[in-house]
Amino acid sequence: MADEAHLRALLLKGLAGEEAAHRAFLTEAAALLRGFFRNRLRGRAEDAEDLVQETLVALHTRRDSYDPNYPLTAWVFAIARYRLIDFLRRAKHRNHASLDGGMDIGEIDPDYAASDAKRDLNTLLARLPDKQQAAIRLVKLEEKSVKEAAEETGFSESDIKISIHRGMKTLMRLIGEASPT
Repeated sequence: MADEAHLRALLLKGLAGEEAAHRAFLTEAAALLRGFFRNRLRGRAEDAEDLVQETLVALHTRRDSYDPNYPLTAWVFAIARYRLIDFLRRAKHRNHASLDGGMDIGEIDPDYAASDAKRDLNTLLARLPDKQQAAIRLVKLEEKSVKEAAEETGFSESDIKISIHRGMKTLMRLIGEASPT
């Protein structure tokens, strides 16, 4: 299993343009993610593999959002956790999808995991200035456009973008401080 420093080095080399390092990062991250998802989706290897692939795509497309001042694995597993929560929500809406043989998803109550994530997110957001909170909630959580968020808040589009950038950077720092290394 890859360690934090090795994975971080691969990602940073990949960000610097080394394709081989980026491929190696994704390969090693996939191994970590397989264990993460298989432990949570016992008996559903195909769903675990789908989630690994979804998470790898997210890591690839959002690799520029990683701040090297913070633990890489916290960033990777945060993305994985939210992919899992989204999966559980989708499964619940498919009416009684099974996670472990005949066990009904309602027995696991994905709302509990989702409520934990929501509570954690709200706790972190509460530590941000009001402008940053509003910008992140509207654009990142409610999926409104920057223009819509600007119209709703009365801030300029530039203010919204800057607030999101600063707020996300602060959130990454706060997550890093809260995560065990």
